[in-house]
Amino acid sequence: MNQTNANEVTEFVLLGLSSSSELQPVLFFLFLLLYFLTILGNGLIIITVTSDHHLHSIPMYFLLCNLSFQDLCYSTVTVPKMLSHLVTHHKTISFQGCIAQIFFFHFTGSTEIFILTIMAYDRYIAICRPLHYELIMSQHTCWVLAASSVLGGVIHSITQVVLILRLPFCGPNELDNFYCDIPQIIKLACTNTFVVGLLMVSNSGLVTLLCFIVLLISYTVLLVRIRNHLSEGKSKALSTCASHLMVVTLVFVPCVYIYARPFQTFPADKLVSILYTIITPMLNPLIYTLRNAEMKNAMRRMGRCLVVTECGYTDISYRNSPRRAIAAQQLNVSPFRTSFFISVVNHTW
Repeated sequence: MNQTNANEVTEFVLLGLSSSSELQPVLFFLFLLLYFLTILGNGLIIITVTSDHHLHSIPMYFLLCNLSFQDLCYSTVTVPKMLSHLVTHHKTISFQGCIAQIFFFHFTGSTEIFILTIMAYDRYIAICRPLHYELIMSQHTCWVLAASSVLGGVIHSITQVVLILRLPFCGPNELDNFYCDIPQIIKLACTNTFVVGLLMVSNSGLVTLLCFIVLLISYTVLLVRIRNHLSEGKSKALSTCASHLMVVTLVFVPCVYIYARPFQTFPADKLVSILYTIITPMLNPLIYTLRNAEMKNAMRRMGRCLVVTECGYTDISYRNSPRRAIAAQQLNVSPFRTSFFISVVNHTW
């Protein structure tokens, strides 16, 4: 253990998921595959929404794009470090690096929770007040709500970090996890942490639990509303709400389990941590795309656009001909976006 003259811990040892040298290579390739699928799925949603002018103008898909970006960042905060520790014997992280990881982990996680709450509000307006939807959920409103979720994430994370930085660390430096988080690090403080633990549980667990209860109530009201009052587009509305509810459950249940109780260690803690740091960010794109016809159609249009590019329609005569405008109209994208795809894939612009 590296210490300064004042016996302050300067680094932490992450014990990881397993100490078995035979199991670690298997875990490395498994989580590397899951991380690759996370990048691929969320990246595909971001590219699809931003490149399709129809989806980009719809608030739900604008928020979905933000959610995918947060999922991507959320997984990136912890997984690369974990993968490096699975193939090396040096399983330490500096004190500053640990604090930074806690900040960004809680920043991306809380921002994602706020975005899910905004998405529930968006569905409520779309189903219960459809005539006022475009007025209420304008593009300006969407940007303000997205910025507010980021601001809320910053405030939450700064509060957590400030409480940790006030604690003295002078004894053990082993964290029984594969990343730095509050429940593990608070146990290593050389002081009574009851009050600080209570504040952190209130800041993380109680807020998460209240948001989860509010979301469950709101989606229950929406499902009842759809069943009793909505006739046109009922299946589409049910499918959308079901997808959102599945993601809300996957995100909130593990967080409530970890943070809405006193910081005690249970055998299932690591498995739950794997669920909401690795599995959930990978599953979210599948849930939203497999149950969403508009997303699948937009991906097909983007695929056809790339196929058109691969078929050789990238010469100058095609760029300046009416065929490009016709192809763009068929693909439901503008001629400018057709040129954009051509330039990206073939690097000829």
